[in-house]
Amino acid sequence: MSQEDPGRVTALLQKWRDGDVQALEDVVPLVYQELRRLAHHHLRSERAGSSLQSTALVHEAYLRLVGAQPAALNDRNHFIAVASRLMRQILVDYARARGATKRAGGNRIELEVVQDLPIANDAQLIALNDALEELCKLDERQGKIVEMKFFGGLSAPEISEILGLSRATVDREWATARVWLHRQMNRS
Repeated sequence: MSQEDPGRVTALLQKWRDGDVQALEDVVPLVYQELRRLAHHHLRSERAGSSLQSTALVHEAYLRLVGAQPAALNDRNHFIAVASRLMRQILVDYARARGATKRAGGNRIELEVVQDLPIANDAQLIALNDALEELCKLDERQGKIVEMKFFGGLSAPEISEILGLSRATVDREWATARVWLHRQMNRS
């Protein structure tokens, strides 16, 4: 992406907020490769044999954006973070639709290594989503950091830039959130 593209994305997002529906359609090609990378990252955690593909996940997230009120998206990074959250919610909805609502004691996720391991089944994805939603209610910033790091595949420096926090704060909040989620997952 060229240096002028981030400014162009920001300008198009402003137009979308102001009611120009075409502006959202113009943003997507500018960030499409990043959206596909995010979708691939999300689907890496999806169960084997899943019928979902990166392109379909990107398109579903786009349809949800089109169907929603234009959000106050500040810039390209904010747009990507919102799209990542939509993708996570789509996967959770997909898992719930497959009837994976029961969680057994053996369906716990070890968060010490959660970034490197795929989620083994739908119940684990739903359990993680439920715990993350609870964390967001308790500490929204920690919830955003977990979401961006785990579901968005963003690095600590990228999260630091998006949220306007120091790298040390992101690392500290990630460590605290990880411990909290680990305990929460073991309780359920």
